Amino acid sequence: MRLLLVEDDRMIGDSLRKALRDEGYAVDWVYDARAANATLASERFDLVLLDLGLPNAQQWGGGLDVLRTLRARHDTTPVIVLTARDALGERVAGLDAGADDYLVKPFELDELNARMRAVLRRHAGRGEPAIEHAGVRLDPATRQVSFDGAPVALSAREFAVLEALLARPGAILSRAQLEDRLYGWGEEIESNAVSVYIHQLRKKLGADVIRNVRGVGYYIGARQTPGGTSDSTPDSTPDAS
Repeated sequence: MRLLLVEDDRMIGDSLRKALRDEGYAVDWVYDARAANATLASERFDLVLLDLGLPNAQQWGGGLDVLRTLRARHDTTPVIVLTARDALGERVAGLDAGADDYLVKPFELDELNARMRAVLRRHAGRGEPAIEHAGVRLDPATRQVSFDGAPVALSAREFAVLEALLARPGAILSRAQLEDRLYGWGEEIESNAVSVYIHQLRKKLGADVIRNVRGVGYYIGARQTPGGTSDSTPDSTPDAS
């Protein structure tokens, strides 16, 4: 899961990025509206965490300007406002400008994580907290995974790969798209990292759960029928996200 953090306070931004990376998120961080607008116009994120009080606001705009610019180009990327501005009018303005949620500083990381999960769940059109497909059940809240009812222990990166594939069963994700969901800017990416995580997941879930389209990418398909054939076919068009 790839996040963009827009926060000018270096101490808050550094601690928040570290905490979220420890939770398994890929986090990129910018400090002002100019960088936020440029980044959001050129790259894709699963969620934006947006401060309102950004530096040089008279020249580049503040957080609300970033949000309005994003929505003006019909970009539906979920946005959670993180700000010290707690007045009713500020909260109403943020939500009316297109924010999906509004959280006042200081906040507990557990609450932020819960709000992030809720926003991502609504954005995906799911009501249930857990994701289930082909015998695999993944719960983002508890970070527990099971296969045919049996618990499966995964590392943070294995969990992130599986979550990305389960978000759209049948859709093929390329190696580059999976890397985007695993690593933020500045993090070293080993050339075979995705292949290693896929191999480990197959050992734990079974070789047929995650499938490969040679030269294209990976997808989670349907269960194999007793006759050895799948009861569905993949979306052969790679995910454009």
